[in-house]
Amino acid sequence: MPATLSLDALAPLRQDPARAAILLDIDGTLAPIVDLASDARVPERTRQLLAEVAKRYGVVACVSGRRASEARAMVSVGTISYLGSHGAELLRAGWTQPVLDENVAHWARRVQEFGREADTAELRRQRVRIEDKGLIVAFHWRGAPDEDAARAGIDAIAARAESAGLRTHWGRKVLEVRPPVRIDKGVGISTFLAEEDVDIALYAGDDRTDLDAFRALAELAEEGRLKRVLRVGVYSDEGPDEISSESDFVIDGTGGVRDLLWMLLEPAAEGNRASSTDANHPLATDPIDQ
Repeated sequence: MPATLSLDALAPLRQDPARAAILLDIDGTLAPIVDLASDARVPERTRQLLAEVAKRYGVVACVSGRRASEARAMVSVGTISYLGSHGAELLRAGWTQPVLDENVAHWARRVQEFGREADTAELRRQRVRIEDKGLIVAFHWRGAPDEDAARAGIDAIAARAESAGLRTHWGRKVLEVRPPVRIDKGVGISTFLAEEDVDIALYAGDDRTDLDAFRALAELAEEGRLKRVLRVGVYSDEGPDEISSESDFVIDGTGGVRDLLWMLLEPAAEGNRASSTDANHPLATDPIDQ
C-alpha cells in the first residue's frame, strides 16, 4: 500500500525546487468533480497556493483532458504551463496560443465530424452532454435522469467510434472518442520534460488517464532521465483501484491536494504549522471541497 504523504517525503523537491517539476491534473485533483464539466472551478485558496508554488519551483504544469486554453482559463495562473488534450497540446507560460502535436492535428476534423453525427435528439433526451476538446470529443452521462439508459447509449457510441477506426477511452462517467494514434498524459509529460532541466518530478492525479502519467514517470526514472519521481494518487470513491496501487502516496480528494501544495511551500515541521481549522489558514476548508 502507498504511504501517507508527509513533509519528509517531499524533502527532495523542497531542497532543490529549481530542479523540480510539479505536474498536476485538474478535474478531480485541483478542482472538485461536478455534474457539469463547465461548472468546475479551482477553489481560490488552491489557486493561490498553486501560484506560490509556481514562484518557487523550476517547472509547474497542469495536465488536462480539456483544451489547453480552457485549462488555463479555468486555473487562472498564467505563470505555469498547460498540457491540454491529454498532452497533445502545449501552452507554455507566456504563450498566447497552444501548439498542437503535428502527428495528430490532421485527425481533428474526423473526430469533430463523428461528434456532430453522434449528437442526436435521443442523446439529448437522455441528457448526455457532449464536450468539444478539439482533438477529442467527450460524452458525459453524470447527472443524467437515467444514468443506466444514458450509459447504454454511450456504449453504442463507443461501438460506432471503434467501427469508424477511432479510439475510445473511459473515465469517471465519461467516454472520450480520440484519434487512432497514441494520445495520453504519459506521452505528453515525457515530451514536455525532455525540454526541461529537472532532476525530480511529482505528478498528482485521480483518474484512469493519470495512470499513463504515473507509468511514464516510472519509465523516465528507470531510464535515468529523472533521478526520482513521486506519484501522488488523489483518492475518490469513483476512482480506479490502480490510482492507489500504482502511486507512491495517496491523498484524500481535492482538499488533500491543497494540503500537498501547502507542504511544498512549508519548510517547517508539520507539527509547527497552524491548524487547518483556522479560517485564515491556507489549509482551511473551502466550502466547494466539502
